[in-house]
Amino acid sequence: MLRPVAAPHAAISTRCLVSRAPSSLLAFWLLSLLLGLCQSVENKCSSSNAATCTKCLALGPECGWCTQEDFMVDSAESERCDTVFNLKAKGCRAQFIEHPAVQLQVVSTKEANTQITPSEVVAHLRPGSKVNFMLRVHRFEKYPLDLYYLVDVSASMATSIEKLNSIGFDLSQKMIDFSHDIRFGFGSFVDKPVSPYISIHPDRIKNQCRDYKLDCIPPHGFIHRLSLTSNITQFIQIVSKQKISANIDNPEGAFDAMLQAAVCHKDIGWRKEAKRLIILMTDQTSHLALDSKLAGIVTPNDGNCHLKDNVYTRATDMEHPSLGLLGQRLVDNHVYGMFAVQGKAFDWYKDLMPLLPGTTAKKFDVTASNINNLVVEAYKALVSEMKIQVYNPMKGISVNITAICPDGSRHSGVEGCHNVKNNDKVLFNVTITMDNCDVDGGHNYIILKPIGFNETVKIKIHRTCTCQCNSPLRQKEHKCITEVHPDCPGVPCRDGNCSSGEYAHLSGKCKHSPTEPECSGQGICLCGKCYCHETKLGKIYGKYCEMDDFSCPYNQGKLCSGNGECEYGICKCFNGWEGDRCQCSSSKKACMDANGLLCSGRGTCMCGKCECTDDKSFGPLCQYCSGCSNTCTDNWDCKHFKSSDLNTCQYPWNLKIFFIIFTATFLLGFLITLIIRVIILQGDNNKSTSSSSYRVPTSMKDKNGLHNAFTSTVTYTREKPEDIIISNGSLAVHEALYKFEEKKHMY
Repeated sequence: MLRPVAAPHAAISTRCLVSRAPSSLLAFWLLSLLLGLCQSVENKCSSSNAATCTKCLALGPECGWCTQEDFMVDSAESERCDTVFNLKAKGCRAQFIEHPAVQLQVVSTKEANTQITPSEVVAHLRPGSKVNFMLRVHRFEKYPLDLYYLVDVSASMATSIEKLNSIGFDLSQKMIDFSHDIRFGFGSFVDKPVSPYISIHPDRIKNQCRDYKLDCIPPHGFIHRLSLTSNITQFIQIVSKQKISANIDNPEGAFDAMLQAAVCHKDIGWRKEAKRLIILMTDQTSHLALDSKLAGIVTPNDGNCHLKDNVYTRATDMEHPSLGLLGQRLVDNHVYGMFAVQGKAFDWYKDLMPLLPGTTAKKFDVTASNINNLVVEAYKALVSEMKIQVYNPMKGISVNITAICPDGSRHSGVEGCHNVKNNDKVLFNVTITMDNCDVDGGHNYIILKPIGFNETVKIKIHRTCTCQCNSPLRQKEHKCITEVHPDCPGVPCRDGNCSSGEYAHLSGKCKHSPTEPECSGQGICLCGKCYCHETKLGKIYGKYCEMDDFSCPYNQGKLCSGNGECEYGICKCFNGWEGDRCQCSSSKKACMDANGLLCSGRGTCMCGKCECTDDKSFGPLCQYCSGCSNTCTDNWDCKHFKSSDLNTCQYPWNLKIFFIIFTATFLLGFLITLIIRVIILQGDNNKSTSSSSYRVPTSMKDKNGLHNAFTSTVTYTREKPEDIIISNGSLAVHEALYKFEEKKHMY
């Protein structure tokens, strides 16, 4: 059914209504005036000066637009935007009023065993409008239950795995208060079977427990052992055959396996009509996303099922899932999660509960003797909570959910209600608001998901962002007004021709000069003012629409280098900048020479650099010239003046004195150096003569020995060791020592 939502202005109008209608015309006029004053206080429709139908509707659901051609001929176009009540009072007929209705259509569902109603609604919205409806969630008593045991089979879990043999029958008896139809499934996990998580030594690759003389199965990411079944005997047989495995590091691949168990519907055997619960048993923490980089695995987890022959095939080449992805997949597949944790790892899982919707953590002992009680407690806690999350959100549409709990308390939809008993009904007040129309394409529906339920609510959104009078079939009959100034009742002037003689003389005010077109050919002239066209290329602006932000050259990604404005396709630079792209500073300091001349008077300064205008000048400041015509003081380094002048450029007198002093100093210093050198050499000769008289004559044998020693030294300093030549008379070390002793006795 369709339920129109009352416009807010109705509440405003009723504030000033009287209980009896006036009997006279004067009283009626006074009442109308009073109503108008009451509405004007909060009437944003008429006070906005909206000049188009689309802008008028965007103001709020109370605003309407009159498309009647003869509506208030002598008034401003903005008068067309007002409340529906005021438009009718001004004389606009109802069929010419653009006022899209805000409606909510509830699609009833006739399916049996429905826990959530309604299952689908359709909302017709416009900017600023909102609709709301009540969502009822009713959990059935003794609902079918699917329990899937996902067990860490590393060596430390051996005792707990043995306890699972008796868990099926006992648990089915304890869960009879919640369901008469329970099915059990079983799967195992260890870790990713790659280094550094496992040993890849050839002797241990098949049996990680070989050093302990145990027969262990190879480590694996996830193996689906038993699909959901009501055959307790089969469950016990599969569990009793389960062997342990081993790995190296402490964290396991729990989340990798849990995601696969949640998304692989056909393999696991999840029933559509059953509550779904994964019981993950472990004594260690789990690897998280990005941990697999240690093994060189960088491909993100895609959240899809990858089982082949009941084995997870992407364990060695795809990352562990993130907490966000895992939580989303659990909710998407209506799966509860219970972490049955042994030891210190319990606190780690407990801290993650707020990030994983629909999960809980329980601590069990080493023998797993209390596992059945924990499952019952966890299931009771999970099904007694009712929470809702919003999926597939839409831009420009906001959804607010308030839970109305059986005890009368109110909470947000995400927080929900706790301690809900069987047959209790929980109401959720859902409010949908359309904030704006800034949405192009994409989906047109929103999904509400009660956590742990296999039912959802679909909200279809229809947005009214344009007026019907804008359609090609109705533009000739109705007036939407797309480019009209609110203060001007006239019509546009085009090419100097104005259809209204009263405003013809104003067309000249839309030209920058008499020879240029109105509004630079990029807009329309209305009442002596230019209104620039809209274009996808960019913005057109300026008094005469002479400027834009797209037709001028760019520099470093900025129009006119960001130092100017684009006018008629040419950059008009701001003060302090110049160049065709306004890329150069107009400062001339870098072009000034020592005498304060700009480029030595022989050039122009462009972008802080001199451009010499004299063909004979050169240099950074144009300070050098060949055959220049300036004076010698200005160009003392040149060779000649003009060819007609025979005078040679002379150096300045102070420079001559400098060269004379420099030359004299150099010659004097050179002379003193020679004299000192002669004195030093003479002293050395005298010392050599005196010392030679005290020397003991050296025999020819000693001289030969010195010569041989010197020759040996030279030989061992050669660059190539292989060129060393040892004479035939060379002695071994012990022989040399013997000869030395023999000579010593001879002397």
